[in-house]
Amino acid sequence: QVQLVESGGGLVQPGGSLRLSCAASESIFSNYHMYWYRQTPGKPREWVAVIATTGGTNYKDDVRGRFTISRENAKNTVYLQMNSLKPEDTAVYSCRAEPTGLGVNYWGQGTQVTVSS
Repeated sequence: QVQLVESGGGLVQPGGSLRLSCAASESIFSNYHMYWYRQTPGKPREWVAVIATTGGTNYKDDVRGRFTISRENAKNTVYLQMNSLKPEDTAVYSCRAEPTGLGVNYWGQGTQVTVSS
């Protein structure tokens, strides 16, 4: 059973930056694509960014150019660097591990990001 633990959330002013971390309990990046999602109350969860097993990345349109997803294999950790934050980025951010083949998806518990002055 893979465990994912997010950290790095908090309160930041508009225009500020945060870096979120998603630490996996074992080495999985060669077999799992890693996603960041976010959710606000009353709205469906939406994907924000993905880093594939190949290292390729993709982003939701409204975060492209501001957010960067990366991973550090030696630490089994995926990061989401968030710059130029806006109030509408406020949400609970969660990471997900999606297997490349048959298998189970894993989710972290989420970390709150609040962008407010």
